[in-house]
Amino acid sequence: MKIVFHKDILSAAVTPLMSGVSSKMTIAATEGILIEASLPNACVMTTYDIEKGVRVTLEADVIEAGSAIVSASKLSQIVRVMDGGDITLTVDDRNCATIVSGRSSHTLTALPAKDFPEIPRLISSQGFVASQKIVRGMIAKCMYAMGVNDQRPVLNGLFFSVNDNMLHMVSCDSFKMATCATEAELMGLEGGASVENIRFILPNKSVNELYKLLNDKDEDAIVTVYVSRKNIVFVMNDITFFSKLIEGEYIDYNRIILRNHRITVYADRESIISALEHAALITEEKVAGSVRSHVRLEVTGNLLKISATSGTGSAYDEVAIGHEGDDLIIAFNNRYLIDSLRACSSDRVKLSMSSPLTSINIEPNDEDCVDEDLFMLLPVRMKD
Repeated sequence: MKIVFHKDILSAAVTPLMSGVSSKMTIAATEGILIEASLPNACVMTTYDIEKGVRVTLEADVIEAGSAIVSASKLSQIVRVMDGGDITLTVDDRNCATIVSGRSSHTLTALPAKDFPEIPRLISSQGFVASQKIVRGMIAKCMYAMGVNDQRPVLNGLFFSVNDNMLHMVSCDSFKMATCATEAELMGLEGGASVENIRFILPNKSVNELYKLLNDKDEDAIVTVYVSRKNIVFVMNDITFFSKLIEGEYIDYNRIILRNHRITVYADRESIISALEHAALITEEKVAGSVRSHVRLEVTGNLLKISATSGTGSAYDEVAIGHEGDDLIIAFNNRYLIDSLRACSSDRVKLSMSSPLTSINIEPNDEDCVDEDLFMLLPVRMKD
């Protein structure tokens, strides 16, 4: 196999491919990029770590067709330091790969293409087409609340629900929940006008990598999603991202959310976040790898008093608010509260509470906000 790449094109292709490279080193082929070249100028590169993978199609001058697996980390490093405009990759019959650019050359050992793990089928009859910007924006709101190593596997990912022109995402762990829904111009596959009841759970690691690949700069960029029982495929122009799904029914999250709170606070979101960041200098003191302190919120009259105390000192701030209902003192994990407020992308927020031991609801309070977003967080028990 012998291929000539333009450096910028190859570099742009290798970056997303790293999302599918294994770091566990259990199967040597999963640490590499499968390169498949066919005459005269077609080249497909694939990475796959058994759970998720990326496939990129790029143009190249194929002098000799063939296929091989080349170390992803080495190829990425070599491409980055090469100075020439063109890069020539040659793999001989002994699986010796040579990379040449200008007067520079590197040699490394390749693996035969047959060693690459079998990837899932990348086309399905069920799916939808959506705006990349909308999907990425919704993932950004929910990804902080996904479970990590939760005993309930369905919580270790992001739940998607697609029906007609509504796109809904939910994430939840033992302490926090994020739900967002928006009306979007969704299309069925093959240009179908509507999408009927598609539901799936994407694993948290796949969510993080998909978020990096989606484009929110181009208003016209779309993603085509193919869904099967066990796998999902996201096609974004020349980049294809595929992943296994978490099997099982997602929790009935609507039953968890409390709707009839007795206390309501209206406030400027950035003012609260700023006060919580000041408190974070105290609350994020770590002992034996865990955060020991919480932040205390006191709702009294038209003030929200935010305070924190730990072995290193104390912090105190006041934020002006609108307030309906009783006064209240409640405490939260400070970082979780900051993450929940940041996920709520409106200038003003509505905080709904009832008691020191019941969850808080955080919602947008802007008149022009049309998205149905809600972020829920459980309080922590205050020490006397």
